[in-house]
Amino acid sequence: MDANSTGLNGVVEILPSRYGDHRGYFSETFRDDWFRANVAEVGFVQENQSLSRALGVVRGMHFQTNPFAQGKLVRCIAGSIFDVAVDIRQGSPAFGKWIGVTLTAERGNQLWIPAGFLHGFCTLEPDCLVAYKVTAYYDRNSDKGVAWNDPAIGIQWPEIADPTQLSAKDSQQPLLADLPTYFTYKE
Repeated sequence: MDANSTGLNGVVEILPSRYGDHRGYFSETFRDDWFRANVAEVGFVQENQSLSRALGVVRGMHFQTNPFAQGKLVRCIAGSIFDVAVDIRQGSPAFGKWIGVTLTAERGNQLWIPAGFLHGFCTLEPDCLVAYKVTAYYDRNSDKGVAWNDPAIGIQWPEIADPTQLSAKDSQQPLLADLPTYFTYKE
């Protein structure tokens, strides 16, 4: 496995090795000791999966507050997505900045998004299956979000992003400027 910096402090793209032949391939997609040594000293407690049937579905931008703040290790196991992380840690030099990485089933790449960041994605083809490990359990009262198209953040979504495919929850999220401070940057 390789870990590549994304330019957004703490967010890491992971590229598992694949060993293939005429039958297909084998890939070790997660290894706790490697992850702790090369990416983050965290443990995962839950794994989630979502299926988005249509092209251009946007899910996000989501986060959970303390004590249920989640780091997420995201991978696309069918199809491809444009995966986005946004730093929302007050005092961070990168506050409000975003990074986008295309995750594909074909490449098997993954994105680590620590607690203190928003997360969301846009499907780049129909029938995208996304799996992600999280560092804290889901808690409905801690579930928060920010508008996917907040102009102050300025995420450059793919042209196929379809606002008519937003969930009711995602279509009513506040702007980043209207959020209270949930996370504080620590060097």
